[in-house]
Formats: sequence, C-alpha cells, structure tokens
Amino acid sequence: MHTNGKRTTSVDLSAIIEGLIKADVKFILVGGLAAVVQGAPVTTMDVDIVHNRSSENISKLFTFLKSIDAIYRRPDNKIIKPKEKDFAEMGHAFFSTRIGPLDVLAFIEEGKTYEDLFKHTVEIEFRGHTLRVLDIKMLIELKRTSKDSKDKQRLPVLEETLRQLEKELFIDSDVNQNNKTAE
Repeated sequence: MHTNGKRTTSVDLSAIIEGLIKADVKFILVGGLAAVVQGAPVTTMDVDIVHNRSSENISKLFTFLKSIDAIYRRPDNKIIKPKEKDFAEMGHAFFSTRIGPLDVLAFIEEGKTYEDLFKHTVEIEFRGHTLRVLDIKMLIELKRTSKDSKDKQRLPVLEETLRQLEKELFIDSDVNQNNKTAE
C-alpha cells in the first residue's frame, strides 16, 4: 500500500487494466504497456491510458480511482487525492495506487485525444474482456516525433516488432491461401 506518495511495494499492472475494464471506463492503453501487449520486448513500470472525457466516463474513472486508493505522485510526498473535476480538463494525472502506478492522460503527443486515437487502436482479448490498445504503427509514428530520449531509444525495438508482426501476418495469409487452393 502506498504511504505519503511513495511507490507501492506491490505492482499488478494487469489488475489496473482489469479494474478499468470492469468499471466500464472507456480508455485506450498507450505507452510502454501498449507495446508490450503487442509483442514488443520492452519493460514498463506503469499503465498509461488516454480516457474518454465524457462526464459519464469521468465519473466511472473517478469511482475506480477511489476504489484503488489513488493519490497524485508528487516529489514532495504530499498526499493529494484526485477530484472528479480534475479529469474534465486537458491535462495529465499521474497516480500511485495500492496496486501500482497509473497515468491518466487527456491526450498524448501532438494533442491526440481519445477520439483522435480510437481509429488507430486494435482490440486485444484480455482476461475475457476486450481491451483497446493503440496500434504499434501509431506508437511508432508518435515516437518518431517525440523529443523524449527514452522514446527514441525504444523506436528501433518497436520498428522490429512491427516487422515481425507483419511477417507473421504475411505467413499466416500465405498459409491460409495455400489451404484454400488445396481444397
């Protein structure tokens, strides 16, 4: 459990995702974990989401954050709990929770919001639920324009992951085509 804004001792990123889904929060998984669930061999220590900013969704998100004891991550260790009105604005909120770090973003690079990103998502089955994840092509596009050195370092890994995924798709479609020809 977190105390005084310090990091949690136990981190369960999948529990955060599952909790968001069960709370019926509309969000897109972005960042390092979005790359991981698509096969990229990278590590991440938090969950990054871009949320739908409708009032109904903000209410669901706020209720979920309260259920996991979310507090703002701060360098001064001051404990500040979120308020529902915090999520209607175009900002970022970085939380420590009893199950791990969660970054709630109104937008990502180039000001892209939930609505802008939705068409660039893939659906991934996760513990019996459907998870919306920013597709690897868009992740790469955003990393190319990023000024963050960590993003630049991950770019070759993401590009290679995309090449491997496309290669697998090509092989799978070729096998399916051969199976149809044999019938």
